[in-house]
Amino acid sequence: MVFGPALALTVTALLVGAPSAADEGNPVVKPNPQQVKWQDMEIGMMICFDIPVYTDVAEWDWQKTGHLDPALYNPVDLDTDQWLDAAKAAGARYTVLVAKHCSGFMCWQSDLYPYGVKQSPWRGGKGDVVRDYVDSCRRAGVQPGLYASVTANAYWDVSNPGLVNWGAGGDAAKQSEYARVAEKMLAELWGNYGSFFEVWFDGGALSPDQGGPDILPILRRLQPEAIVFGGPASSIRWIGNESGVAAYPCWATVSAHEAAGAGDPDGLVWQPGECDVPIRNHDWFWHPDSERKLYSVGELVDMYYRSVGRNCNLLLNANIDRRGLVPEADMQRYREFAAEIERRFGHSLAETEGRGSVVELQLARPTLIDHVIAMEDIREGERVREYAIECRIRGEWCDLCTGQSIGHKRIDRFEPVKVTGVRLRCVRPTAEPIIRKLAVYYVGGAPQG
Repeated sequence: MVFGPALALTVTALLVGAPSAADEGNPVVKPNPQQVKWQDMEIGMMICFDIPVYTDVAEWDWQKTGHLDPALYNPVDLDTDQWLDAAKAAGARYTVLVAKHCSGFMCWQSDLYPYGVKQSPWRGGKGDVVRDYVDSCRRAGVQPGLYASVTANAYWDVSNPGLVNWGAGGDAAKQSEYARVAEKMLAELWGNYGSFFEVWFDGGALSPDQGGPDILPILRRLQPEAIVFGGPASSIRWIGNESGVAAYPCWATVSAHEAAGAGDPDGLVWQPGECDVPIRNHDWFWHPDSERKLYSVGELVDMYYRSVGRNCNLLLNANIDRRGLVPEADMQRYREFAAEIERRFGHSLAETEGRGSVVELQLARPTLIDHVIAMEDIREGERVREYAIECRIRGEWCDLCTGQSIGHKRIDRFEPVKVTGVRLRCVRPTAEPIIRKLAVYYVGGAPQG
């Protein structure tokens, strides 16, 4: 999946839920309530299902084939409740459905152009995947999100960065016609299914003066509180890879023009990172005989450490097969992953909270630990630039580990040590540290798989 540049702060400030800049005289940049809620969810799931699943077309060969016969699309066992079962099995609290990918096939009832579920044999042309999905999310208590690419559409011969004639452009009339269709497409998706928690763009979007659709007014009017990934008014950012991991240290703040990466501790825009990854390396969509590509439990847990444990969210993918279901092998891997995260971090040995440069956790007796989790109260911004974790052994305080960037969550792991206390010492704060959680764990062992 390809991503475009984030827009400047002057654009992001147009929307409710946009990143906030530091007030004059106050160096601490703070998130808005939607961003706080989003970071608390930690794990999401993207759900990928598109007409090329019914062919032998390779992942990114859609442009060579043009648009496919909609009669191919017939997921006779499609069950969006089962998709949400998979999301919950993985520990995901929000989801993002790919409603329109690069093929141009529309997974909802639409008359914008004759290429979608309405032209397929599935449910006699009356089916609506988006409606089923949203209803399943509401029943499951999982937040819905929506992906709709405007930078590529095989039906319209559009390719990155969103130009007709397979990306070459050169036809102003056709370009304008496509831009108006893209606007109507987004208006249908954002206006007909209720509120979405996250709106996902792939490859960003050309601005209107470049021939792209005029998206901002539609977004402002129909989904003013949605978290936005890529495209206009991004409130979260791509981390720079599709491996589910962030660089370290990783900050929630960025400079106004930063598109991706590890962030900038001096940035004036709150735009935390989302680490996206397909569970079948590196297939975003289902392909036959690709179960061998499933990441192991150990690999997925490592991604969790290097995404959620580095101040980001982890967005796992679901590959829906030709039946319209999450394959059982994938479902089982989601269960195993969530069980291992619960085993490790479901219950701390002890925890506390506090304010100031030192937050101390007393233990009732000598206790074996090998992990410390620290969390800032990000409602008041990221205030810790550098920190040290110290432990008390036989009455003496000893260095355990050091680091940068706590933010929403930082997971530190180390060799097991028996201690009677742990303290977090903020070596370089930018304002009074507000520690939401300081917790210790003993994990031991290794995950199976």
